[in-house]
Amino acid sequence: MSRSICVITGTRAEYGLLRGVLEGVQADPLLELQIVATGMHLSPEFGLTYREIEADGFRIDRKVEILLSSDTPVGVGTSIGLAVIGFTAAINELKPDVVLVLGDRFEILAAAAAALVAGVPVAHVHGGEITEGAVDDAMRHAITKMAHLHFVAAEPYRRRVIQMGEQPERVYCVGGLGVDAIARVALMDRPELEGAIGHGLMHRNLLITFHPETVNHSSSAAQMKELLAALDALTDIGLIFTFPNADAGGRELIMMIQEFAKDRPNVHVHTSLGLRRYLSCIALCDGVVGNSSSGLLEAPSLRRGAVNIGDRQKGRLQAESVINCRPARAEISAAIRKLLSPEFSRQAQMVRNPYGEAGASARIVEVLKQVELRSLSRKIFHDLAAGGSGVTP
Repeated sequence: MSRSICVITGTRAEYGLLRGVLEGVQADPLLELQIVATGMHLSPEFGLTYREIEADGFRIDRKVEILLSSDTPVGVGTSIGLAVIGFTAAINELKPDVVLVLGDRFEILAAAAAALVAGVPVAHVHGGEITEGAVDDAMRHAITKMAHLHFVAAEPYRRRVIQMGEQPERVYCVGGLGVDAIARVALMDRPELEGAIGHGLMHRNLLITFHPETVNHSSSAAQMKELLAALDALTDIGLIFTFPNADAGGRELIMMIQEFAKDRPNVHVHTSLGLRRYLSCIALCDGVVGNSSSGLLEAPSLRRGAVNIGDRQKGRLQAESVINCRPARAEISAAIRKLLSPEFSRQAQMVRNPYGEAGASARIVEVLKQVELRSLSRKIFHDLAAGGSGVTP
C-alpha cells in the first residue's frame, strides 16, 4: 500500500528547491504525491507561478488562497489565519500520511500548525538555520517544534535542531536542496537565456534580489534607497532585478524598483524568472547582489560571488565568495567593486559550498518511503546530556 506525501509550496523559490523531491515522490510506486499550492503561486501580482508547476507535469491537488492585497503586518497576520483555515480543509480532504514543508515563511507555519492539529506527521526541510534579519527566523524554529521529521542542509544545523529538543534519529543531514537543484537543471547558454528573458545581456551583468528585513520592516525602503543609489552609477553594467517576496513592506520595494528602471536601458525587471532561468542568470552574470538566500546557497556552486546586504541572512553558513556589507551606498559600492574585480572572480571559482553536494532530493525521498510512520506522532523532548553537547546519537 502506497503512502501519500502532501507537499506544500507557496513561492517560486521554494518550488524550485522542492522540484527534485516532487519528481522522486511521483516516480516511486510506493509513494503517492499530493501538491497544495498557495501564497505567491496564486497571485497575479507575482506571476501566477502555479502554472509553472502544472507546466512541469505535476497535478495540483488543492489551491489554498491566503495572500491578501495588503502587505502590512496586519495583512500578513490575517493571511496566516486564512491559511490555517484553508490548510485545515485541504488536509482533511486529502488525508495525507505525511505533510512535507520547506523553510520558514508564514504560510508554511500555518500549514505545519494545521497538520499538527490534524494528527498528520510533518516533515520539515531546511530547519536549524538562522536568518536574524527576518521574522522568518522565529517561524522556522516554531515549525521545527511542530515537525516530526527533519531534513537539514548541514551538520551545524543538525546539531541546532537536536539542541532544540528533537530526537537525533529523526534529524537527517541531507545537504542543501539548492545544490541539488543545480545538478538537476540543464542551464541555458547565453543566446538561449537572452531569448528566454526577452532582452540581451551586457558585457558585465549583476542579478539583484532584495527582500524586506521583516524584523525591522520600516527600514527596508531606506535600505533599498541606498542600494539603488549605489547601482545608479553602474550605467555600463546590466542590472537584472527580480521582485521581492510577498513579505510585509514588499510592495513598496517593488514600486521603487519599477521607478528606478524607468529611462535606464541597462535595467531590466522580472516578476519571476523561475528556477532554470534564475540559475542560468546566476551562472552567466558576474555576481549576485541583494539579500536573497540564493547568494549564499546556490551562487557558490555556480562559482559566482555575492554581495550580501544587511542582516536578513545574518547567521547562515556562507562560503568565502560572499561579501557582507551594511545597507549604506558607499559600502555597497565598495562591495560591488570587489565583487567585479578579477582577483575576487578567480577566488569565487575555487570556493567550496558549505551546503554540500548533490543528492538531497533522493535522500529525502528514501527516508519518506522507509520511515516508520506509526511512531512519529508521539514526540519526546530530547534533553542534552549534562556537561556535554549530547547531539551525537
